[in-house]
Amino acid sequence: MASSTSPVFLLATILAIPFAYVIYQTYFHPLASIPGPFWARLTRLWITKHSWDGDMHTTIIALHKKHGSLVRTGPNEVSVSDLAAIKTIYGAGTKFRKSDWYSVWQGHRKFDLFAERNEKIHGEQRRLISRAYAMDSLRMLEPYVDNAVNVFMNEMTKRTGQTIDMGNWLQLFAFDVIGEITFSKRFGFLDTAEDDGSFTQISNALKSAAWIGQLPFLYWLHDALTPYIGNHLGITARHGSLRTFATREITARQDRGSDHTDILSQLFATQKEKPLEMNDNAVISMATSNIFAGSDTTAISLRAIIYYLLKNPSCKAKLLAEIHAHTLSDPVILSEAENMPYLQAVMYEALRLHPAVGMSLPRVVPQGCTTLANTYLPAGTVVGANPWVIHRDATIYGTDVDAFRPERWLAAREKEGGSGSDYGDLSRFFFAFGSGARVCLGRNISWMEMSKVIPTLFKRFEVELVEPEREWEVRCWWFAMQRGLEVRVRKRG
Repeated sequence: MASSTSPVFLLATILAIPFAYVIYQTYFHPLASIPGPFWARLTRLWITKHSWDGDMHTTIIALHKKHGSLVRTGPNEVSVSDLAAIKTIYGAGTKFRKSDWYSVWQGHRKFDLFAERNEKIHGEQRRLISRAYAMDSLRMLEPYVDNAVNVFMNEMTKRTGQTIDMGNWLQLFAFDVIGEITFSKRFGFLDTAEDDGSFTQISNALKSAAWIGQLPFLYWLHDALTPYIGNHLGITARHGSLRTFATREITARQDRGSDHTDILSQLFATQKEKPLEMNDNAVISMATSNIFAGSDTTAISLRAIIYYLLKNPSCKAKLLAEIHAHTLSDPVILSEAENMPYLQAVMYEALRLHPAVGMSLPRVVPQGCTTLANTYLPAGTVVGANPWVIHRDATIYGTDVDAFRPERWLAAREKEGGSGSDYGDLSRFFFAFGSGARVCLGRNISWMEMSKVIPTLFKRFEVELVEPEREWEVRCWWFAMQRGLEVRVRKRG
């Protein structure tokens, strides 16, 4: 018989530990009954790999089709598509806080609406700045958005008949709009037909955060070692170079002033009223968030609208008919666009098929455990729903969920009374901008831009894909970014 100190015993013990771990995770863990990839049961490297590869938006759709409403995506994480469970997780008054995945986005920032995990702090911070992002406030800035729309259209005119990377131009446009409404100054990206390197910094930050957020301890280890090893993570641009950029723009804006009430002036007004709660760091953080997220999300949505319209000529023809049936301003005014039902349906449908966020919105089961989709989940379990999965639920959107069909929104609207933007369950489970108290603060900015630039573009130009049969490329590093929207434009007679 081998003694407890013999090499044989030690080897057996070493081999038994991982074997016991596998057995426990597979058969005895509280989440053992939830199906999913084998390696996801054992290690977070499975979800980290797909976050690194940029294919989580399609991978998770396939897994839910195979396994049903609950899929185990990590040793202690579950992806959810059950509709009642989604209401529980994200609905009003939820106790499900954001997971530690968001900690790498926040870093050491004290004021961060997107990443803040304490619901009380988030609520206090949101109340401080919500007025600046309300649609009524943004309507006052509409004439200045028109400036960017006109510059964009003029650049399209210069390139009539040429092959245009419309996806890049839409991002240049969205970035210039953020400059206009935040700092009362376009950044001039449209004029020079290129950015200043900010797009690469944002892209690198997104790629970095997508995977390292799955292993947040690595981020904090890197943070502690940075003084000795230097910076090797792109996500730090959100806390460093992009924040420096925002600080510089705030200083320039203070020096030159503004002849209208931009977002920054409203933040300054709040700071004057409540200097302790809205300090300089809070103002800088909000400006940085505008820069970081404001261009990508809107550009992704604009690309989706144009792509699906050009891929579906009958839908494009219906939109053109609606445009021609209205007497529209040039650029189109938001109030006019709001009274174009087919345009609004097109926008909703494009964002349904291609929401900007392509990864789970992770939350933590609160103390006391919970039951979701008739399954017990202990406190501390990370749960989340992916907008790409929710938007393809056939019980909500019909059996043709993979088809671009704006008419589904018109039918739902008619069922709900035929006016306003109430589309019943279609809008209640519309997660393109998140949901509940955590709905994206910039939603109104994005919706205003889309409502104006899409009808104005198609009113002025005939737009066609250079290669109509070619599919574009999508990579998901938090945002589902597209490449391959090459078009030609020509002026309408």
